[in-house]
Parts: sequence; C-alpha cells; structure tokens
Amino acid sequence: MQELLIAVARGLVEDKDAVQVTVDPAREDGTVVYHLTVAEGDMGRVIGKQGSIAKAIRVVMRAAAVRQNEKVVVEIG
Repeated sequence: MQELLIAVARGLVEDKDAVQVTVDPAREDGTVVYHLTVAEGDMGRVIGKQGSIAKAIRVVMRAAAVRQNEKVVVEIG
C-alpha cells in the first residue's frame, strides 16, 4: 500500500525525491493512517483544484485497501 501511494505521488510531482510516506500503527478499529509529504512547491499538484486530486488519491487507496481487507486514511501535508 505504501508503495502504491509513493508511485501515485511521484507521478504527480516535479521533485520526486521529496516524496515521503510514513505509516502509523493500526488504530483500534483497524484503520491505518498514511501521511504523504511532498515538496512545498508540489503541494498544489497533489491537492489539485478544490482538492480533486487529493480526493482521487484517497479513492484509489481505499479501493486497494478493500482488496486487502484493510481500512486506510491518507493525510496530505
């Protein structure tokens, strides 16, 4: 899952080396939180107009998580 998020983010940004993903341990309800960090100049590319790209990233991650019986949350910052 972490590799998927990194691949999607690197496809969107200019500074590919600045893409970082950290993962929190699973919460009590089984939800895993992924924190996506990119360079300041690339933040707009990852969020998109009115958050459309960020929403799409979250949809893709949730769809992949369903196939593995997981719950995920993606935080971008």
